[in-house]
Amino acid sequence: MAFFGKVRDCLRSANKALRGLAEQFTLSQEARGAMAATKRDYYEVLGVNRNCAQDELSKAYRKLAIKYHPDSNRDDEDAIVKFKEAAEAYEMLSDKDKRVRYDQYGHAGVEGRGSQFNDPSDIFEAFGDMFGGTIFEDFFGGRSTRSRTRRGADVRCDVTLTLEESAAGVRKKVTLIRHDQCETCNGSGAEAGSEPQVCQRCRGHGQVVQATGILRVQTTCPQCRGKGKVISKHCKTCDGSGLKPREVMLEVAIPAGVDDGMRVRMPGEGQGSPDGGPAGDAYCFIRVLPHKIFRREGSDLILQVPLSYSQAVLGTTFDIPTLTGKHEVDIPRGTQSGEVFQMKGFGVPDPRSGMRGDLLLQTYVEIPKKVNARQEELLRQLAEVDEEHVTPQRKSFLDRILTHFRHNENEKSNSKAE
Repeated sequence: MAFFGKVRDCLRSANKALRGLAEQFTLSQEARGAMAATKRDYYEVLGVNRNCAQDELSKAYRKLAIKYHPDSNRDDEDAIVKFKEAAEAYEMLSDKDKRVRYDQYGHAGVEGRGSQFNDPSDIFEAFGDMFGGTIFEDFFGGRSTRSRTRRGADVRCDVTLTLEESAAGVRKKVTLIRHDQCETCNGSGAEAGSEPQVCQRCRGHGQVVQATGILRVQTTCPQCRGKGKVISKHCKTCDGSGLKPREVMLEVAIPAGVDDGMRVRMPGEGQGSPDGGPAGDAYCFIRVLPHKIFRREGSDLILQVPLSYSQAVLGTTFDIPTLTGKHEVDIPRGTQSGEVFQMKGFGVPDPRSGMRGDLLLQTYVEIPKKVNARQEELLRQLAEVDEEHVTPQRKSFLDRILTHFRHNENEKSNSKAE
């Protein structure tokens, strides 16, 4: 019974300590948030509110990317800075996990780890050697260690497509920068002839233990940052990082139907892990150039078709351009300006479902500013006929005009009589 009483007291102490650590964790995050206050809010950068949906984020980023893209603003440094700022904001907010951290802690939540405790397991691990070991070691003896390997960082590259390429899908070659092991120092970061020294603060363990009463908290060594070694003489080739940048060319398969602002993931093509863990991913961001005649709305394409007065009245036949060639379309008699005709399946495929959108023909009647003598003569004859045969809509309009004027005249006569 005395043994279980000790265990109960031990667990109570641990619970109290955990609450204290949680409070310290929150305060440290708030402090980092204050340090990052000088950086513009990601939502402000994209011009959206904090509760916006993913579609609104994509649309806002797409507009900014087109407006400030370096290809269109080669000599405008301010535009390039804004493009990079918008890209960073979209990259963070489009990732659900990063957006949650950003909403909770601001920039501090997405810049680096921000704390030694990223999840409950980290907090439990931080107790290290409570009472000479962890709680479980007190029961079973021995000493357990957990080695954690970090995943390599993600990298970004950009690719520009035409509308035809984005609709059909294409393979493109892209370049990105990877950091490989420095050949001069073999990744150690130390100058030739010297070796990294054992960290004096943690004695090579990479962890330090802070004691508060009966509680011992284990954290990453701030001097060697968990490596267990420090470099006194840095390698001149890599400046002590142990890595050397290298340009890599890759071929990326762009699926059919991608739109401006989307990104294609290339698994395992990012930076290598410093601990032998899995490599990061490469993300290829898509930019689709504006088309000369088509305008894209989701999976649909919109084409404006001008009609003359006689074509709208009598009807006509057009050879309409599509992404797959010309197609003949009949415009019926009496077509009204602004009327839309749908060509099913002639749009862009959805990149997820593969279903094609439609081509929407938006007609408008084009009125000539100048006519020749013959055209004027015929139009005047037509105008005389129009006076005799008023169309239903025009008749309704004229009736409303007459009613309006009669009403005004009646009001004036009534006011004079009074």
